[in-house]
Amino acid sequence: MANKILIVEDDSQLSEAVGLYLQSQGFEAFYCPDGGAAFATFNDVQPDLVLLDIMLPIKSGLEVLKEIRAVSNVPIFMLTARTETEDQLLAYEYVADDYITKPYNPPVLVAKIKGRLNPMKKPEVSSDFVQIGPLTLDIVGHEVKRGDEKILLTPLEFNLLLTLAAKPKQVFTREMLLETVWGYHYKADTRLVNVHVQRLRSKIEDDPDNPKIVTTVRGIGYKAGQS
Repeated sequence: MANKILIVEDDSQLSEAVGLYLQSQGFEAFYCPDGGAAFATFNDVQPDLVLLDIMLPIKSGLEVLKEIRAVSNVPIFMLTARTETEDQLLAYEYVADDYITKPYNPPVLVAKIKGRLNPMKKPEVSSDFVQIGPLTLDIVGHEVKRGDEKILLTPLEFNLLLTLAAKPKQVFTREMLLETVWGYHYKADTRLVNVHVQRLRSKIEDDPDNPKIVTTVRGIGYKAGQS
């Protein structure tokens, strides 16, 4: 069955062009022209991934992003002409999976979509449970606990944490994490990794400003902490 992609875009010519290209690549495309109807359309379509513009009539793409994130972890790519750093950081803060600026390269867009939709290869581990600092990762149950306390992570956050925990002595560059966790086998914006690490730390660290579980190796990337 073809993966369903919801395109929320008020430029009808652009959305149609994107949809036709996606269909040529084996996807099923659905359309919504404004932010006001986006959430209802999302619920009707139940897409596998959403392409979401920021500048939309009635309701902004960031508002729609927050609505969808309240009920779903479906991958969401912000697809927009706006290049301001603040907009990108807000999109990542609201847990967008990626931020793609117009004009964009359709084959690269499709490669990114396939990278996020293909099942992420789990790191090889010798047990159903992996420890990182005070946290226990239940691989089968897809849960993270600190003692008896459950910590709610998105699938992407879980896989990011598991990737680091499975190789506690290895330093991962941002490019390595983009390839391993996001499935991106080409150059991509490494700020995507930084923001998701920050969000992950806000959930798992006692002091996100002084992280002990996911640590930064200056000038290189990230690794699992030792305490």
